[in-house]
Amino acid sequence: MTAIRIENLDVIFGKNTEQSLALLDKGKSRQEIIDETGDVVGVNNVSLNVQQGEICVLMGLSGSGKSSLLRAINGLNPVSRGKLEVQDGDGMVDLASCDATSLRHMRTERISMVFQKFALMPWLSVLDNAAFGLEMQGISKSERRRRAMEKLEMVGLAEWKDKLPHELSGGMQQRVGLARAFTMDSDILLMDEPFSALDPLIRSQLQDELLDLQRKLNKTIVFVSHDLDEALKIGNNIAIMESGELIQHGKPEEIVLKPNTQYVKDFVAHTNPLNVLRGRSLMTPASALENLEDMLILNRHEGTRLNTNDDGEVLAARRQDQDLALQSWHQGDDLDRLSQTDIVTASPDISMRDALEIRYRTGQPVLLTEQNEGNKNKLVGVLSDQDFYHALLGKHFEAKLA
Repeated sequence: MTAIRIENLDVIFGKNTEQSLALLDKGKSRQEIIDETGDVVGVNNVSLNVQQGEICVLMGLSGSGKSSLLRAINGLNPVSRGKLEVQDGDGMVDLASCDATSLRHMRTERISMVFQKFALMPWLSVLDNAAFGLEMQGISKSERRRRAMEKLEMVGLAEWKDKLPHELSGGMQQRVGLARAFTMDSDILLMDEPFSALDPLIRSQLQDELLDLQRKLNKTIVFVSHDLDEALKIGNNIAIMESGELIQHGKPEEIVLKPNTQYVKDFVAHTNPLNVLRGRSLMTPASALENLEDMLILNRHEGTRLNTNDDGEVLAARRQDQDLALQSWHQGDDLDRLSQTDIVTASPDISMRDALEIRYRTGQPVLLTEQNEGNKNKLVGVLSDQDFYHALLGKHFEAKLA
């Protein structure tokens, strides 16, 4: 179900909105509009849907419009034209046209925000900072503290509840900001570069914690970031913006493998493929494997070969004169159980990081299988060293070598 629906949205900063919108309709650029009216086009004709439980990451260079779009979702930036509908119960509220009472309801009941600057009250304890939003709702002190304490426990700050913000590290202060947003129990969470001011190690830890919390709470999150690796790590979908326009929107792997424009291609050129690419995008198809005496050759140099039946099921594997044990691997399985006498079958949706780990532990290519109509696990492809090298060298855009 759609949680946020944005249609043909424009956000203009300035006093000549109608004139600027007319210039936009004539195809004038952002700079031409500034020169003629003095207005700044923050968001230009953006349409975007965010589903319930999704993490959508807004990406772009400085001035691309990502924060302008985010702040429109809770009414901090007024909508100049278009629709911006947010789910409220069984219906949708259009923030572009709703009254002040409805906007206040959406801000206090439906939407919470986490800022880059922690925005903590320096005179309040950690616990009271986490409970602050509930105070604005008129919730009793005992109840709001009870709810806030639950969220502080979730982010690992229960023992710090009586401390003041200046007694906490930057990462801990940002955890308080997260706890405050989650304490509101809003279904929609807006996050404006919340981890960008933190050290890389702390930032990575908080990204992991956010994903853990999301698995438990299943919020709808719109997350602004300028860090592509961060976006690829946490986002279900990524929306890349340039000069106020939405250039490309899709799943992380789609954007990395099929950039729509040179701008997007340059944006993703130096990304870490371990964080986004999947086996299906990297594999050598089973149909391309060499067949010798009814055996599929995986590695001629090492003498590794497979025996399959007519349905494509892998029946046995050998390396020279040694039988290899077929092991099935699924997401979350213990990798420590694998050894050099194993060869592993996995889903084509396996991450490149997991596949590399399996390759390292077994010394063998990774076999990718999926169920066919007869519920048989058919071999569809193989991940060998060549496939990994192509991805690590950024050559996954190119056709694989024969």
